[in-house]
Amino acid sequence: KTVNTKRVIQYFASIAAVGGGGKKDASKGTLEDQIIQANPALEAFGNAKTLRNDNSSRFGKFIRIHFGPSGKLSSADIETYLLEKSRVTFQLKAERNYHIFYQILSNQKPELLDMLLITNNPYDYSYISQGEVTVSSINDSEELMSTDSAFDVLGFTADEKMGVYKLTGAIMHYGNMKFKQKQREEQAEPDGTEAADKTAYLMGLNSADLIKGLCHPRVKVGNEYVTKGQSVDQVYYALGALA
Repeated sequence: KTVNTKRVIQYFASIAAVGGGGKKDASKGTLEDQIIQANPALEAFGNAKTLRNDNSSRFGKFIRIHFGPSGKLSSADIETYLLEKSRVTFQLKAERNYHIFYQILSNQKPELLDMLLITNNPYDYSYISQGEVTVSSINDSEELMSTDSAFDVLGFTADEKMGVYKLTGAIMHYGNMKFKQKQREEQAEPDGTEAADKTAYLMGLNSADLIKGLCHPRVKVGNEYVTKGQSVDQVYYALGALA
């Protein structure tokens, strides 16, 4: 289904492009290019290796392409839904997390590793190393360049691209945050703050506020807000939901 969809989109875009160049912005590609290049970006963040498919789409998407009277593409929109969010924090042994994590760790763009405060070893990050970390049919280095190029064609600014990468890196650090139970209490407290500090930095947050929000969330009771204590398990559940 994934490959067939790509081929159909490429066909329509190619046919529509015949007979005249598409509208081109100096900072991004033609509409035809953008429709085609939406796939690498969506697949990086929404496709993963499963037991039966090395490039399985873990979300649904509805693609609507509009044509003008002359047959040229006039616009397009893509609706996504039902992303398999649980895969971000857990994978079966023979499966893998979303491609983007391993693309970044491929070291094809070393500056990303420095910016995201990460190593190129997936086993350093628990959220992405519970199953497979490599796929024989996928070249993560090449795929990273395709994803990065797709962002450019789609019109992402440099800051927007960096923002996407930073949030992806923050998720990896989330999985390394550790908490422990206070002595003689049910309350959780951080067991070291290195991962939290890195996560907060990448997300533009204050590390202490992030930890406080996880361990002592504010909940609304009636018309007032009260601070609630969290057990270690509750904090990990909240952390997974946040990731």
